[in-house]
Amino acid sequence: MSTTDRTSDPDAPVRTDGTEDAPGRTDGADSPGRADGPGGACAHDRSGRPRASDAASDADGLLAEQLLRLTRRLHRIQKRHLEPVGITPAQSRLLRTVAAFGGPPRMADLAARLEVVPRAVTSLVDGLEAAGRVRRAPDPDNRRVIRIELTDAGRATLRELRSARRAAAEDILAPLTAEQREVLGGLLTALVDPGPEGGR
Repeated sequence: MSTTDRTSDPDAPVRTDGTEDAPGRTDGADSPGRADGPGGACAHDRSGRPRASDAASDADGLLAEQLLRLTRRLHRIQKRHLEPVGITPAQSRLLRTVAAFGGPPRMADLAARLEVVPRAVTSLVDGLEAAGRVRRAPDPDNRRVIRIELTDAGRATLRELRSARRAAAEDILAPLTAEQREVLGGLLTALVDPGPEGGR
């Protein structure tokens, strides 16, 4: 799952205020503290402070922007650490996915696990096979089925990848204390695996 930044400056702020507040109703000719009419930039309560719903929306928008910037930075750092290994992030993910199966998987198994079309798996396997990291082998029970096997070079690459991923993670997490890393790990687990209710 290799992605590339769509902007020349991946760290450039992303606008999150693409829509204006809807025109609000007025209870009097000149209700004090109201700024949510047509063209109003922000809705306020009668004391002149931004409404709680708008403040929460702004905070969520900022948080989403920070997560996007962190994702882009992580991709850049990961790519830099993978370059000496001679493998792309997408190939790295496929190689780790092959290793995660109990036995050599079929191409269809890999496509389903990676949630990509079979054509994308074929391209990745072609590149890894050309580098000697995997090989295609016929299924012993059905010669028409092709399975993907790790080679010795592929297993050696996996060891290099583990070291590269640890180095990339250290680059990202360097400013955090051990306690902060533990808290972050719990928060990321909640976001990545929200359970059946949150995954709907």
